[in-house]
Amino acid sequence: MKIFVVGSTGRVAENLIKVLVSDGHEVVAGARKIERVIELEHVTPVHFDLHDDVDEMTKSIKDVEAVYFVAGSRGKDLLQTDAFGAVKVMQAAEKNEIKRFIMLSSMFSLEPQEWHREGLADLTDYNIAKFFADNYLISNTKLDYTILQPASLTEEEGTGKVSINGSGKQNAIPNVAQVLAALLKHDNTIKKVIRMSDGDQNIDDALTEL
Repeated sequence: MKIFVVGSTGRVAENLIKVLVSDGHEVVAGARKIERVIELEHVTPVHFDLHDDVDEMTKSIKDVEAVYFVAGSRGKDLLQTDAFGAVKVMQAAEKNEIKRFIMLSSMFSLEPQEWHREGLADLTDYNIAKFFADNYLISNTKLDYTILQPASLTEEEGTGKVSINGSGKQNAIPNVAQVLAALLKHDNTIKKVIRMSDGDQNIDDALTEL
């Protein structure tokens, strides 16, 4: 499968790209600074700016079968990157008749009543941006979406073991990347919002049971 990754120089994105390539996929890696894209066979860097208009994005996101949105401004550009940037990518995907769209979001992004929880208070502005982007994906597109909501990201090594739809508090970044990649293998994850954290269940088993 040929896959477009938006935000391909981030921590999760680099791990995701490695997993996708190891799974036999071709990756088109969209980034503002293509010199920072990981150098691997089967990875093609392309310039991609979330401040561009939809028509410009449409030229880049083409001839692929799936799109991952794993970009994030780390609080520096929430409206244009995390919110409206994501919406424009969705619109570009639909213009090119790409159906599969996988969104990396945030734990409880669609449930503001949960944002008081420990570890989430400092992410309120980010969660607001994701709230609007995720709702647009669900309500205003016909994309075959999956929204993955991880808990706090950590730099620890991945275990390949997770908890799905619980309320754990952290995720090793490689575990998040493995779950993102595995979503392509599980059609039962389409039109689903999935919470995840580190846990004790094999990733494929956890997704199969959804």
